[in-house]
Amino acid sequence: MKLHQLPSGTRFEFEGQVYSKTGPMTASTDDGKTRMIPRYAVLRPLEGQNLNIEAPAARQLDEKRVLEAFDQFYTVCRRVVDMADHLALEAARRKFLKSLKDEETPDPAPANPAA
Repeated sequence: MKLHQLPSGTRFEFEGQVYSKTGPMTASTDDGKTRMIPRYAVLRPLEGQNLNIEAPAARQLDEKRVLEAFDQFYTVCRRVVDMADHLALEAARRKFLKSLKDEETPDPAPANPAA
């Protein structure tokens, strides 16, 4: 667990020492010594602490907007990629679209190669 995930006042162990979170990047020991806790630090909250930490909500994307944005991206790629690489680009496009859709979603029409 990282320090930014802990509520202020939470007691945790880091490098064999017990600390209480006092700020966004600081903690203090029981004898009052303050220390900066590095961002990379993995902390272990002490047992018996009620940590009501909720996972962030997953971002929801509109399927139609994602497919439209990808089609625009693909159209630009077709213009800038050498003609010899168009088959590989088309194969990558199909693989990407297949990974997104379920069995009920039809394959969108290919982008206009002349565009």
